[in-house]
Amino acid sequence: MIAAKVAVVDAHALSLSITASIEVQVSNERADVVDAAKAFFQNDPDVQQAYYATGGVSFVLVIQAPDMRKYEATTRMFAQADLVASYRSLTALDRVKFDTAFVVP
Repeated sequence: MIAAKVAVVDAHALSLSITASIEVQVSNERADVVDAAKAFFQNDPDVQQAYYATGGVSFVLVIQAPDMRKYEATTRMFAQADLVASYRSLTALDRVKFDTAFVVP
């Protein structure tokens, strides 16, 4: 099933030079808190991808930003949200591989 037809545009052409993965720990794992965090991340235009995860963190986010000022503003919103207990940023130095294709067995 095809979920969407999209164009894959070079992030640098859009001046989105910073890519970061962010590990987020929510304040607690109650359903209402997790649902509120999901809505918070879904509604943030700077969050390109968001995954509810297991294994030590609550969510893994991928953020694209044009510069460190915008990136910092986005992460400050996470820090100020009552939903977020802590977060850790992993900023990409170089995109080694990126693909949107799936291998269909």
